[in-house]
Parts: sequence; structure tokens; C-alpha cells
Amino acid sequence: MKLSYTDYDAVLFDLDGVLTLTMKIHALCWKRMFDAYLQERAEQPGQVFRPFEIADDYKPFVDGKLRYDGVRCFLQSRGISLPEGTPEDSPELTTVCGLGNRKNQMVNDMIATDGVEVISGSISAVHRVRSQGLQTAVVSASKNCETVLKVAGIFDLFDTIVDGKVAARLGLPGKPAPDTFLEAARELGVEPARAIVVEDAISGVQAGQAGGFGLVVGIDHYDDKKALLQGGADIVVNDLLEVF
Repeated sequence: MKLSYTDYDAVLFDLDGVLTLTMKIHALCWKRMFDAYLQERAEQPGQVFRPFEIADDYKPFVDGKLRYDGVRCFLQSRGISLPEGTPEDSPELTTVCGLGNRKNQMVNDMIATDGVEVISGSISAVHRVRSQGLQTAVVSASKNCETVLKVAGIFDLFDTIVDGKVAARLGLPGKPAPDTFLEAARELGVEPARAIVVEDAISGVQAGQAGGFGLVVGIDHYDDKKALLQGGADIVVNDLLEVF
């Protein structure tokens, strides 16, 4: 299926797993951070160490969510409640924000060491979209979004960015709420019905559907086509060049 460019004015891309392969970095850092915390917790009487499993825990509890939402959601899945803390918490503190900041520090260290790998088909799709006169935006839960785009050398391909920093500043709830996508559409001056959302996370396609966007495209990395369609994707592809 190839879409008709005249039906749309903009394309809103998620970052991790859509434009870049940083989802691998995020998944590994979530596991390292949570496993270290869970091991510490297992030292208490009556507690048993049960590790964070990327196959079972990453997609439903943290993928696509704002950082602290991801911490909170996973801990709730294990029946664990921690003090919220504040975004200024040290990564050493055992609070929701402290654990989130610990994971963020790990991500930054890995990006600085290993760089960022882009998804070539997606970047080609961005160029095609822009050559047809459509605007482009990145909508990401990550507060490292600008850094990742610059390290990857693709920062200049986007007209606006709505990331975790913007969401925090404006008080926008994260995905699966549609607010960050709606903010990107507002900044571009386009109606949601004239914009396309591209996501690889269940929470992301749910957000696109909830926002009333003209087309929600899911990218399937984990043989999750059925779940993406049930979540709200209108179509699911393995590579964006299948549709753009």
C-alpha cells in the first residue's frame, strides 16, 4: 500500500524504534536499572529476586511511556510502591524519579560510547515525505530526543520536536494519551485528521487513535502486528518504505 500524499499535510514520527534503533539501548538500560533495584529489594526478608524481562515487561510497561510513568507502571505490575520524589532526585535515590534518572544516566552513557544507529528505510521515508511538501515532527517520550537526533545526524529533518522535556514543561500526559501528538500538530498548524502518526509502541498507536489522526501506521519489530492493530494502528508494516 502506498499512501496518497495529497490527503495529508504532516507526518509525526516516534523516535525509538521508528527513526532510530535506540529502543535496544532503552530496553537494556531498563533491565539493568530495574534488576539492580530488584536485587537490592530481594535482600529484605520475605523478598525474592525476579528480574525484569525484556520479552515480557518492556513492551507493556515502559515502551513509549514518559520515563517516570514507565518506572511507576512497571513497579505497579510487581505490587511495589515507592515515594515519587522529584525530577531533581539523584540517581542514587530509591524513588520513582531517582530510578528514572538512574536509567537515563545509563542511556546517556551508552549513547556517548556507542553512538546511535538509524533505521535506513525510515530516514528514506522522511526524505520522501518532505520532498512531497509535507511537514515532519518527532514526538517522543524521551528527554534525550534532541541529543539522539543530533548524534544520528538527522536533527534538521524535522520541523518541530515534542519530547519528554516539552511534555514536562507544558504538563502534558504521556502516551497512550494523545496530548503530545496533538501538541505537535498544533505547532505545525495542521489538523489531526490531516496528519499521520508513525509508532512502534502499543501506547503510541493508542495515542494516535485517541487523537483522531488521519492515519496511524504501526512498525512491527517484535511480531506484534495483531497487538498493534488492536491498539489502534490502521496499518502495520515492517519498513516505512512499504507505505511512503
